[in-house]
This record gives sequence, structure tokens and C-alpha cells, in this order.
Amino acid sequence: MPRLLRFIPEGGALVEVTTRTFQGRLLLTPRPLLNRIIIGALARASRRHGVRVVAVTCVSNHYHTLLWVDDAEQLATCMNVFNAKVAREVGRLTGWRDKIWSRRYQAIVISHEEAAQVERLTYVLAHSVKENLVARVEEWPGVHAGPALIAGKPMEGVWYDRSREYLARMKGDDAGPEQFAEPEVLSFVQLPCWEHLTPERYRAQIAVLIQKIAADAAAERARTGRQPLGPEAIRKQNPTSQPNHVKKSPARASTPSPSGLAERSTKRTPGLWRPSGMRQKSCGMEIATRLSPSAAFRLTCRSFEKSRRHSRQQDDPQGGPFQPSDPVCTASSIGDLAVLFHFLLTSSRASY
Repeated sequence: MPRLLRFIPEGGALVEVTTRTFQGRLLLTPRPLLNRIIIGALARASRRHGVRVVAVTCVSNHYHTLLWVDDAEQLATCMNVFNAKVAREVGRLTGWRDKIWSRRYQAIVISHEEAAQVERLTYVLAHSVKENLVARVEEWPGVHAGPALIAGKPMEGVWYDRSREYLARMKGDDAGPEQFAEPEVLSFVQLPCWEHLTPERYRAQIAVLIQKIAADAAAERARTGRQPLGPEAIRKQNPTSQPNHVKKSPARASTPSPSGLAERSTKRTPGLWRPSGMRQKSCGMEIATRLSPSAAFRLTCRSFEKSRRHSRQQDDPQGGPFQPSDPVCTASSIGDLAVLFHFLLTSSRASY
């Protein structure tokens, strides 16, 4: 099966990144040391590669984080550092000798509409509560950005320099690992659609979201009669155990808001090709990013021809059948195809 193309729009984008553990095992079960390591790894990776972190939540078998990145290469290098470091440290702490992650990280580009960004931020912050693991975000014993965002404070973690530790051990030095621990601070940036808010107003908005998450979870518990698992039971879980059922829902290629979809499907911008027959779900470029280069080329060419045929019928309803030699398929078509080929080329080069 071909790998999905990693594509970031020009100028940067907000991206939701997630990775699940191998077989959904509880290898990320919250523990104080592991929490500090995860925070430190994300802080070091984001600082080293200039990635801005909006939020992060880590439950027992997967994590979600919202990042602002400039391009696909920046995202790939950052996630390489983070996932590799966390995987090595989890293996060291749990004794698990198989692979840690089930697959490569999955990145979902989020559109610029406020509704889309707020919806994904709410989704990330709702983890641990929406699964009925704890009643409130503040009770989650693992890594969760909610309390830090409300307080307006960074999260403190640690990065263990295992290379220095290894060299010291080879020299016969009995120094403990804490001597090679380097403190890291994970700072958060505001959600792009709320950048204009003051820090106090932004914290208030986050608090409203978290209160709504708790209220929705309480209503669901009242309806079903189920009680949350609780922090103590979560800490006692065996990290190498495998849950009976792992919920997996298909990820979206991008997350535009419904209003944004309607606007994108009807608005015609000069010089920018926007196919019209794509199930009204997202633009052809976004769908193409989830396909192999050859499949993306075939899909976009079919949509290109259909779009041109529709355009000509609107201009000349009494005209004959569509012909490739028609003027409507000359200069503008060449420009559109040039944009398409450039997109496929740059996307394939940015695939990691």
C-alpha cells in the first residue's frame, strides 16, 4: 500500500498529529517519569526545529498534538526526534522489546476557519474525559495541556542525554542517569484563529471549552450510568497489556468547517483551479494528498476535464460536445496543468 503524501500548504498550516502504539498496547500508561520525558522530548524537538505547539494530550496508547509548521520537512524532522526519543525511553522503562509505534505519525491539515480549529482543539483536549477514563481534565495523571493552558504556564519536562550516559559508563563512571538529565520547558502558542485575543481572554476561552467537555461527559455518564475508571486504576494498568478493543476511526485528509466547504465549493478565484465534482468534501489538492502520485494524477486529471466541461457548458449552453481543441482548454488549461505538476512534484519530494 503506498504511503500517504505529506503536504503542507504554502505559508504554513495548523496540523493535528497523532501516533498510536503497537497493537494499541498501554505502553504510554501515565507515570511521573514518563510524563516528564514526553514533555521534554516534545519541547526539545519543537525548539530545535522551530515548530510551535498549541496543545498536546497523551493517553495510554496514543497521543494527539496540535502544531503550527511551515512545511512538511519541518514537521517530519520534528516528529522524527520526538517519536524516536519517546520510543527509546518507553522501551527502557517498560522492558518492551518490540516496536513501540504501530506506524508512522499521521498528520491532518486543519483549515483556517475558526470553527474547524476550535473543533480540533476541543477534540484534543477532550481526550481522557470523552473515553470516560476520568471525570475532569484536571484528574488525568498523564500529559495533558489543559491545566497548563488555563493557567497560562508552560509544562516542565526532562531530556536524558543517553549518549553522554553511555560514554560515562564505558569509562567506568558510576554516575546515575539524573546527572545527564537536562531540563526542558514546553511553551504553548495561541490557536491561530485566536491570536488576536489577549492572554487573559485566551485562557478564559480555553476554560470554557474544558468546562463544556466536562459537562458533556457528565451528561453522557448520567445517560448510561457508567462511572469513570479513575486516576488510581489508570496508574495500575500493565503497560504491556493489550486492550480487548481499540477504537479506530478514519482520519480526514483535512478539516474544513461546513461553512468553509460551501464557500470553497462555490467561490471561483481567477488563476486558481478548483474542481467542482469532488463529492463536495474538499478540494482536489487535499484529496490528492491522501493518494499515491499516480492515483493523484489520474484523479485530478479526471476532475480537471470534468471542471472544464462544466465551465464550457455554462459559457455556451447550446454548444456541442466538449473538444480538447476548444479555446477554453488552451492557455488557462496549460497554466492549471503546470500548477498540478508542480504540486505533485513538491508533494512527492516532501513525503517522509
